[in-house]
Amino acid sequence: MTMGTKSTPREVIDVEPDRISYLPGHVIDCILSYLPIKEAVRTSVLSNKWKNKWYTLPNLVFDEQCVSHLASEDPLVIENKFLKIVDHVLLVHSGVINMFKFVDYENLVSDSADIDRWILHLTGRSIKELVVEVCTEEHYKIPWCLFSCQSLQCLKLHWCGLKPPTTFEGFKNMKSIDLSSVMVAQDVLENLISGCPQLEELKLGDVDGLDQINIHAPNLKLFKIDGKFGGVSFDNTFQLAKIVITSWLKLNSESNQSRLHGSSSNMLKFFDHLPHIQSLEIGGYYFFKYLATGVLPVKLPTPCIHLSFLSLCINFYELKGISAALCLLKSSPNLRRLKISAWRFGLHNIPFTPSYCWEDIFSAPIMPFQVRHISLYGISGTKLELDFIKLLLLYSPVLKKLTVKPVANVVPELMKALIRFKRASGEAEVIWQDPFKNGE
Repeated sequence: MTMGTKSTPREVIDVEPDRISYLPGHVIDCILSYLPIKEAVRTSVLSNKWKNKWYTLPNLVFDEQCVSHLASEDPLVIENKFLKIVDHVLLVHSGVINMFKFVDYENLVSDSADIDRWILHLTGRSIKELVVEVCTEEHYKIPWCLFSCQSLQCLKLHWCGLKPPTTFEGFKNMKSIDLSSVMVAQDVLENLISGCPQLEELKLGDVDGLDQINIHAPNLKLFKIDGKFGGVSFDNTFQLAKIVITSWLKLNSESNQSRLHGSSSNMLKFFDHLPHIQSLEIGGYYFFKYLATGVLPVKLPTPCIHLSFLSLCINFYELKGISAALCLLKSSPNLRRLKISAWRFGLHNIPFTPSYCWEDIFSAPIMPFQVRHISLYGISGTKLELDFIKLLLLYSPVLKKLTVKPVANVVPELMKALIRFKRASGEAEVIWQDPFKNGE
């Protein structure tokens, strides 16, 4: 040290701790759960605590995001990359696999044997949820090994074929089944449903080959079906609370009539095992026409006391369809929300409104309707439509809101008609929606 100079103390610089390294384990797990598997693997470089943390990810999703490639890259190279990723993850994974999701709409995997390998591996890992969505020339056939996986609770399949072995007796822990564009025989599907005693949700979309499908599921709470089918009946479905049915294709009316020989009506049969139904949505006109087939009661022998939401598609040129809708209204003493869509497709060949007597069709209900919100879509102002609206306004004393979305160029006439109608509710508000605006 030079004479005459003074030493100066060194400055102590506070280094901010590495916050990423000190995150709690459950927070890291939560962060990883929101990342694609490719990005989750890359987090290993963040710190020692993050290193290989993805080994225990409970939910594995493999899709096109797993591989980055150029548009000009050889598809075989892309496929090899993808297969190596999936194989490596399954090989090093050391935790519980709750969910495995494989989505391939880009032909990432050309050989179904690779998918078979993964499913075989997963059945030995007590997987709870399996999602397989593919888009290939032929349906991917689910391997038999899956039908021995009794840990399975949720199954979602798209463009797959289901044909279980003859020894299959069902999934004892299955709670949710979602099948879309799946190839399966009707008896196989019905046995699958009845073989899942814990089943709570069932969704069927565009499942070909279905005729009169029977649903036997004692714990079912949600049922949704969309596509082509001959009809639906329920057996031991006393917990079923929500039903969504959409059929845009004409049902076989002759077949329906033959089934009704010696029985009362499709309406009675449909509601016989639905004592706890809370929400019923029937989209498309043809299934509701199917329900109206046969002898139609004024109201159901057992009222739907839990039904609070009802959505129907009605052809206002058919008196029986209107009577069927009124039957449901009179059988739902606690209905709160009602949505009616007027069926207009293919009606240009109908020359006139059928003649009828008001008292025969629009008889007063024994008890007033308790509906609070009514939505009407596609209304054009025909006499039957106006009489239907007139009945609703006349016998809905607690109605708060009536939303009307008419077809184009009929708003002034409709407004004049509705102004003249008596209203049981002094608080009923009429809301007009633009017919050219999408949405509700």
